[in-house]
Amino acid sequence: MELFPPVETLRVSGKSRPNAVAGAVAALLRTQGRAEVHAIGPAAVNQAVKALAIARGYLEGDGLDLIVQPAFVKLDLADEERTALMFSVRKIQLKA
Repeated sequence: MELFPPVETLRVSGKSRPNAVAGAVAALLRTQGRAEVHAIGPAAVNQAVKALAIARGYLEGDGLDLIVQPAFVKLDLADEERTALMFSVRKIQLKA
């Protein structure tokens, strides 16, 4: 039995649509309670942050909100190590 099941990771690029990413984040939080969002570069980080703000609105009707913990991580992409921002996202229940 795994203590912590694997976390679903969403990779965001500078061309990602924030509404689509927000929908994916909201769906993962509703079903799994957590997600990770990875972004490399300023345009991707911008899209990721916008998506997280939009996702809050999507969750509000369900009595949920999200909390985000950003961190720098090293990713191996195509035999190259890149520094990315990883947003660890968790759902929280809003108080009635």
